Amino acid sequence: MNSVVVLIFSILWFILAYRWYGKKLEKRLIQPNDQQPTPAVEFNDGMDYYPSKPVMLFGHHFSSVAGAGPILGPIAAFAAFGWGGTLLWILFGTVFIGGVHDYLSLMLSVRFKGDSLPEIAQEAIGRRARNLFSVFVLLTIILVVGVFGFVAAKTLASTPSVVIPTFGIIPIAMLFGFMIYKLDFSTILGTVIALAGLFCLIWLGYEFPISLPFPSQANFGIWFVLLMGYGLIASVLPVWMLLQPRDYISNWILVIGMALGFMGIFVTHPTVNAPALTSLNSASGPIWPTICIVVACGAISGFHSIIASGTTSKQLAKESDGRLIGYGTMLTEGLLAVIALLAVSAGLFWDAPVGMEKFGFLTVLNSGGPIKAFGLGYGRLVEPFIGTFGMLFGITMLKTFVMTTLDTCIRLGRMISAELVGPKVPLLKNKFAGSIFIAIPAFFVGYTGTYNIIWPIFGAANQLIGALSLLVITAYLVGVKKPTKYTLYPAIFMVVTTIASLLYQGYNFLVKPNPDYILGGTAIVLIVLAVVVADEARKIVTDGKGESLEVELQS
Repeated sequence: MNSVVVLIFSILWFILAYRWYGKKLEKRLIQPNDQQPTPAVEFNDGMDYYPSKPVMLFGHHFSSVAGAGPILGPIAAFAAFGWGGTLLWILFGTVFIGGVHDYLSLMLSVRFKGDSLPEIAQEAIGRRARNLFSVFVLLTIILVVGVFGFVAAKTLASTPSVVIPTFGIIPIAMLFGFMIYKLDFSTILGTVIALAGLFCLIWLGYEFPISLPFPSQANFGIWFVLLMGYGLIASVLPVWMLLQPRDYISNWILVIGMALGFMGIFVTHPTVNAPALTSLNSASGPIWPTICIVVACGAISGFHSIIASGTTSKQLAKESDGRLIGYGTMLTEGLLAVIALLAVSAGLFWDAPVGMEKFGFLTVLNSGGPIKAFGLGYGRLVEPFIGTFGMLFGITMLKTFVMTTLDTCIRLGRMISAELVGPKVPLLKNKFAGSIFIAIPAFFVGYTGTYNIIWPIFGAANQLIGALSLLVITAYLVGVKKPTKYTLYPAIFMVVTTIASLLYQGYNFLVKPNPDYILGGTAIVLIVLAVVVADEARKIVTDGKGESLEVELQS
């Protein structure tokens, strides 16, 4: 299979989906009303609620939801099952499940005054669902912050060339935000200046790598403390000062990286040399449900609903921007997943020829991990344009988005903890106390490596959030008497898929020679959570309840 054919088909498919299916969702379910002020306008506080320009908000949302997921997930699925099934799930999952999930999570939050999805669950389903959902989301956020902080600190310690661009983007973003929002500077000119500064930072990092003169563990510890401190401070700054501009500039790194990837594929047009299907079963499990869990952000991720209803809904200036921000970013993420898949299936060799063994996918994956595999494959694709600099640029793309997720998650945790625990513990309504409430346990699980205990089951937990989010949205659609088929069928599929994965994982954890009772027990708890919330949602859907919700929204 020629990589150019795969890429062109994918681009056309996503364009068609945006114009056809996205428009259908907007017209039949949302019916945006720009005369109705959004939470960003109605509750503008200059801190968390702040109306953003669409291009800026697209950058924030995309940077926050993307992270490393749409790159690492498809690579893991490709290694386990081949490129065929992985590509199909990316193309169909993104359009009919992930995009629907992201767009409607965003707009549902907008209609509920910027509330998070767990909080909305109380109105759409019930208090029990809300409490279970909120606790589960908070634990997920703490885990994500700890893991992303760990990964970022390890990268800074092992790759000194990324230190300068990692921290140098902060003052550039703050200056950019001040120029755009306070001086009414031209967005186009400001973007050009900011990007020029960022690429200077990347060059400086390449020329002047910064290594700390301490043992490796001490280096990691210092970087980890600095990163968590940054996340803590950034989470309490006004969104216009750092969050929006930093994510917007980071978004351009990915846009440029994707554009270079497109051109590289068209110029080098490498053949996808790997098998379309390597196995129906792998060490991680059978192709279904495993591939739907492993690809994650490349098709659907429950984490996206946390971002959409957490920070993005509080920055949407008008409702008609929602389709671009919610549905459009998910399709863009799907396209990024296709690029990542082609980078390893066409940029590298499944069976490397003599003399090219260092470019063998499985060899690189086993020796350097998925990040190095992507960087090396991407570097070969873009070599005609940026030479040997390609691998470093590919890794920098990944690194930048890990940073964007870090402080966004602490901010989200602060908001959700204020909603859930704030009424009983007023101290947590304070933004500093709320951020510390998330940062301290996240620091512990990341620095000590405790996250390793639960991380093997995180993929299923993440997709469970997506399934539960779709159930909450479906319950809302019942209440406002809108068609439910667009969310109900994906919700059923994701609930069944997630429970199947948890059953498979839980069985393996508990029956192996040395049973892992923590992971096995966690799988059982997650299954119970899914069944309880799904049953609550079923009552709303099958009994046709929700009239009170409709009255409340109309009032």
